[in-house]
Amino acid sequence: MTAARRLPPAHMTTAEFIAWPSERHQLVDGEPHAMAPASAVHGRIRARLGRRIDEHLDAIGSSCRVFTEPAIVPHIRADANLRVPDLAVTCTPIELGQVALPNPVLLVDIPSPGNEIDTRANVWAYATIPSVREILVVFSWQVAAELLQRSRDGAWPTAPQAIGPGDTLRLDSIGLSCRLADLYEGTPLA
Repeated sequence: MTAARRLPPAHMTTAEFIAWPSERHQLVDGEPHAMAPASAVHGRIRARLGRRIDEHLDAIGSSCRVFTEPAIVPHIRADANLRVPDLAVTCTPIELGQVALPNPVLLVDIPSPGNEIDTRANVWAYATIPSVREILVVFSWQVAAELLQRSRDGAWPTAPQAIGPGDTLRLDSIGLSCRLADLYEGTPLA
């Protein structure tokens, strides 16, 4: 017999959320939000981009590392928020037992049509983190992406850069360039 799953309280702190035995949730302003399983296209895009980033970082001898579905604590309202992007890159060493990924420089979300509003809310929460240089949103229903890049003075642009099927994706935070369409290989969108 399996143990009954404990329901979350109506409002939680980040510390309480980390201690709560949850699966596929993120904490949004103190409220646990369930995350639906990713579609097959979503999973394929995440796998291809994650592998490409990992291989690139290894090839250039970078100390930075890519992580899938990491715990990210925004700078604003850190006591009540823990978001979960698809991918994140940090150049800060992690410690054994650490939950929240420290000092991310790149965050990637791959929304589905049903959760695009939640993804947009996550993007603006990510923008509050001082270490974040780029935020990438890669769509799972069309070959398209949006990229926000922080300027040298620390400001964010007023609108994201649109990237289409024939465009090259350039991630300056980690020095990676690739064709956007390559991320969709092995999907019906290829």
